[in-house]
Amino acid sequence: MRWALIKVSLAVTAMVVIAFAVPLGLVVKELARDRALTNAERQAAAIGPALAITTDRAELQRAIASTQAGAESRIALRIPATTQSPAVGIGTPHATETALHTASAYGEAATVRVPGGYALLQPTAVSSGTVAVVEVFVPYGDINRGVTTAWLVLAGVGLGLIVGSVAIADRLGTRMVRPAARLAGAAEQLGEGDLAVRVPEAGPSELRSAAAAFNSMADRVVELLANERELAADLSHRLRTPLTVLRLNTASLGEGPAADQTRAAVAQLEREVDQIIRAARAQRGDRAGTGAGGGSAAGCDAAEVIRERMAFWSALAEDEGREVRSAGADRPALVPVARADLAAALDAMLGNVFRHTPEGTAFAVDVHRGDDAVIVLVSDAGPGLADPDAALRRGHGAGGQGSTGLGLDIVRRVAESTGGDLAVGRSVLGGAEIRLWLALSRDTPPPSSSGHRRAALKRRTG
Repeated sequence: MRWALIKVSLAVTAMVVIAFAVPLGLVVKELARDRALTNAERQAAAIGPALAITTDRAELQRAIASTQAGAESRIALRIPATTQSPAVGIGTPHATETALHTASAYGEAATVRVPGGYALLQPTAVSSGTVAVVEVFVPYGDINRGVTTAWLVLAGVGLGLIVGSVAIADRLGTRMVRPAARLAGAAEQLGEGDLAVRVPEAGPSELRSAAAAFNSMADRVVELLANERELAADLSHRLRTPLTVLRLNTASLGEGPAADQTRAAVAQLEREVDQIIRAARAQRGDRAGTGAGGGSAAGCDAAEVIRERMAFWSALAEDEGREVRSAGADRPALVPVARADLAAALDAMLGNVFRHTPEGTAFAVDVHRGDDAVIVLVSDAGPGLADPDAALRRGHGAGGQGSTGLGLDIVRRVAESTGGDLAVGRSVLGGAEIRLWLALSRDTPPPSSSGHRRAALKRRTG
């Protein structure tokens, strides 16, 4: 593109220079010729007064010698003979006799080409009654004086215009090519897997629009890849629920090779699922903290989902000797969350209780509904969380060693999809408490954790 612009500029400028310089050069040459002939006319006119007074040769020679052309022997004078006086000839004429006779006979000035230049023939009436002819010789040197210099100046100006136009075209081409090259390089980097590459919006408006479209496309690609990895991690994490059941069931198989092989297979499967989750989170990088999106258009009854999942987990709790309590799930509580997403969040919270608390540890699930929000509390009587803030940061995990940290992140994203939030603290049972706050309106501020714990304790005891 850059060389194409330079070639176009070179061709256009060269045509413009030729179109103006050639006629201008011819005009300069014509002006120089006219200047030389005009000067010759003035030299011839200077002899006129002397011819009007006398035809004496000596006097006329002195008059001719007083002029510049006469001093250079470029003036010749011819006076035809009469009955009273002989013909007078001064100097060496360059014009032919025919041309001199014609000028004298008709009394008309003429310019004739002669060897070495031009001859200006100027007829002048004399006192003897005849017409004398004054010839001024104008050599080619006078005719072309200054023409070569003028042509060189024109050529220099034309060359300067061509060079300047090429330089300007090169700068304009660079201004256009550089953003285009950056855009092409960024596209190549994006194709090689560099998702962080972006293009500065610079250059002509078309290239700025292309850069903005490229950056928007790159952001969309990153978002789609992040969502895909997030989905892979979430689906893998949902396998934790049946894995937890398998692990608990294998604990009751007793001793023996078959039981040991089954427990080893379940442990291996659990490790593979953990590895999938960690790999998906590692690829997602710093973008893992983003929300799940603008929420789901579908909704569900949180109380119904809680009753369903509690029925599942209660069977496991009975096998491990855990006391289970639930409050507030006997009345409908509609929330703007898809049923599958809310079930996955509940499984993540309850799965953490079974994974990170000893057998026999009691836990409770409470539902608090209001005009603007529905709050789900999962609390246990276990050892609690040493660092609740770290547990909410994706990758730290709720239980330290052996935790992927994805469970609470799933819960957090479900809460944030409604405009709510997730909080972790100390429960009234003495262990950890996870508060899932599902907003019914995005303008509703979340309540304080302490106030809600008091409300939950009142429901259990009252």
